[in-house]
Amino acid sequence: MRIDSHMHTPLCGHAVGEPIEYVMAAAEQGIDLITITCHIPMSWEAFGQEGIRMKRDELENYIALVRATAIKAKPLGVEVLCGIEAEVFPDQSELELMDTILSQYNFDFVLGSLHAQCLSYLQWFEKNNVDDDAKRIESYFRHLKDGAQSGRYDSMSHPDVIRTYGVVENFNPNEHESVIRGFLQAVVDEDMCMEVNTSGLTKGDYEVHPDPVILDWANEMGVKLTIGSDAHSPESVGQFFDVIQPMLRSKGFMDLYYFRGRQRHKIDMPDGIH
Repeated sequence: MRIDSHMHTPLCGHAVGEPIEYVMAAAEQGIDLITITCHIPMSWEAFGQEGIRMKRDELENYIALVRATAIKAKPLGVEVLCGIEAEVFPDQSELELMDTILSQYNFDFVLGSLHAQCLSYLQWFEKNNVDDDAKRIESYFRHLKDGAQSGRYDSMSHPDVIRTYGVVENFNPNEHESVIRGFLQAVVDEDMCMEVNTSGLTKGDYEVHPDPVILDWANEMGVKLTIGSDAHSPESVGQFFDVIQPMLRSKGFMDLYYFRGRQRHKIDMPDGIH
């Protein structure tokens, strides 16, 4: 079985192509299951509104779109699940709308993402005088740990995205091993997952999320993995899986996980996409 557990629709404002096109791309690559995970609506504009995420009154349309796509996908041999990419943030009061949505809707899969490049987090840095790379990286991974311990999420998404988009100038995981391992331990202790996000190979330092060094630590510590292309176009579905999945096997990861109805399911680690 082959899976891709992270992709978007045009409702997020920065993706192109209809969901059925993503399904067709998955079918061509032998991917059996995809999970669509558009960004959850947020009330504070600093999380990004137009061009970043759907509005609250578009959420029903999103769910209906994914369900309709699932029906169309069956003849192509692809199962389509409805997930959501939720936010991680240190100020819990800003997550109230998100928590309401998560309690009201039966998503298959909830990703937890701390988008360090968003104005919301950049303003948090400024407010709290987090003014150099080391402090920013340490704060980021402590907040990821808090997110892992919150019970909201099934998998922590692109867990070193702080290295991209110019948020910090330099990111060397070895210099922050203690705080990163603290986050990984929280993932293990909470019996949740961490995402391998292959979109990292298309931006920044052109390396998978998380960095291979972090993946070594994750394997050593017993972290369970989900995998996602973070596709914002049909052409990106399953991107770099043929390279990354063999790499994960070489590091000792023999399993991948996906979620249906918030319940975790295990598959054998594929050796690539054929």
